[in-house]
Amino acid sequence: MASPLAGLLEKSRIVAEPGFNRWLVPPAALCLHLCIGMAYGFSVFWLPLTRAVGITESIPCVDLGFGSRLIATNCDWDKPLLGWMYTLFFVFLGSSAALFGGWLERAGPRKAGVVSACCWCGGLVVAAAGIRWHQLWLVWLGAGVIGGIGLGIGYISPVSTLIRWFPDRRGLATGLAIMGFGGGALVGSPLADLLMKRFAGPHSVGVWETFLVLAAVYFLVMLVGAFSYRVPPEGWAPAGWSPAAACRAAVAAERSLTPREACRTRQFWLLWMILCLNVSAGIGIIGMASPMLQEVFGGRLLGQDVPFERLDNPGLARIAGMAAGFTGLLSLFNILGRFFWSTLSDVWGRRRTYGVFFLLGAAAYAAVPWAGRAGSVGLFCGLVCLIMTMYGGGFATIPAYLADLFGSRFVGAIHGRLLTAWSVAGILGPVLVNYINAAQVRAGVARAEAYDLTLFLMAGLLAIGFMLNLLVRPLPATTEDRSAVPAAVSPALPAAESHGLQWGGAGLVALLGLWLLVGLPLGWGVMVTLRQAAALFR
Repeated sequence: MASPLAGLLEKSRIVAEPGFNRWLVPPAALCLHLCIGMAYGFSVFWLPLTRAVGITESIPCVDLGFGSRLIATNCDWDKPLLGWMYTLFFVFLGSSAALFGGWLERAGPRKAGVVSACCWCGGLVVAAAGIRWHQLWLVWLGAGVIGGIGLGIGYISPVSTLIRWFPDRRGLATGLAIMGFGGGALVGSPLADLLMKRFAGPHSVGVWETFLVLAAVYFLVMLVGAFSYRVPPEGWAPAGWSPAAACRAAVAAERSLTPREACRTRQFWLLWMILCLNVSAGIGIIGMASPMLQEVFGGRLLGQDVPFERLDNPGLARIAGMAAGFTGLLSLFNILGRFFWSTLSDVWGRRRTYGVFFLLGAAAYAAVPWAGRAGSVGLFCGLVCLIMTMYGGGFATIPAYLADLFGSRFVGAIHGRLLTAWSVAGILGPVLVNYINAAQVRAGVARAEAYDLTLFLMAGLLAIGFMLNLLVRPLPATTEDRSAVPAAVSPALPAAESHGLQWGGAGLVALLGLWLLVGLPLGWGVMVTLRQAAALFR
């Protein structure tokens, strides 16, 4: 006998009834994305975890091999070991999105959201046990593998639903939701810092307790989002809109390709390479932003003409605090870029918007070394923040780009397969940055200039991306080697007026409640970030 809960999760149970307000769907998606987006903020745990055994100072693992350090309980982990968590996050995010994308389309966004909540929050609980027992392999398994699967399912869960509710504003809708993934660290990092200070004591640095609290809070918020999802009825379209009245891409999208058919096209693999290059460059700048600011400017951040290598410990501590504010500022621009560029793509078109990403991004990367030599902290920060808007904008715009080319019915599954590019970029970007920078330092290049070659390489990657983007063309109207599947939205069916913007009764309460649930934490995170970043410009 099927359980009542199983029935609640069925896709047939979440078809919207007349009067449903489609603007309830973006905050529902934000509920999930703000929680799983904490993956970007995990670096806040690295320093405390390097002294989880020693509490006040780190106890190094002497003469222990890689495998032994994963299970040793009498010495502390180092940051390179902990940093592998990012690689696990991105690898399992991309692979699980590709693997479960087709299932998600059949199961619906509510069931996918609940599974994502169980994996992400359950992974945090397993990781908390790993920290409590000091078993790094268990931390990797919990947060990295199980949590990474939750990231992938949660990331793509709202995409196709939003695109079907907003065929007239695809970029705006996906930008609103996906900006939450960039904003997860903006809220989660300061919250985690407060919790760790609350739980820290003579026998604990407060991390495993923080994981448990975050898991409980995230689970509740993600369930609210998952149970708020609705899908539009078959054949629904916004009042006054039809593909025939929209752009040429939307006309082409009256048919939808299956994931297998889409993957056989040149357009899919061009977009795969475009996303991989954009993400590789962006992840590279995220990974090196904090040390780059400190090493490029050194004592100039404090008004002293002293290179980084000659700063004393108090000076290093002060500029490290400034760098933390800079990292938070990048998260803020990552969020703004996801909304701004994806919304702008509704006007400019996806191909033109990506062309701007690559041209402007390449110029910005190439200009960063010049800004550093000129000693302009404001210009340096401005250029890097601009780069981050386009990194975030690339993620938010790609689902709409896919829907324009391949149709909206299977866009969630196609998007999942495309996110394998993120998995590759999650390895490629950090490896390129770290190895090239280390090689430059070993070769005797000053720390302030050791990032130049890396930045020029990132500019080169974006230049290649620009050329690949020029090759993307709409699919032909008819093809001989694949069949077209009718899309869910049919212009022949009447538009449902009642699924527009409704302001009365319980609908208004639900609308305001959901937006406040995601808006208040985001607003708090923005205020904390701006306060920290203000130290850079005093």
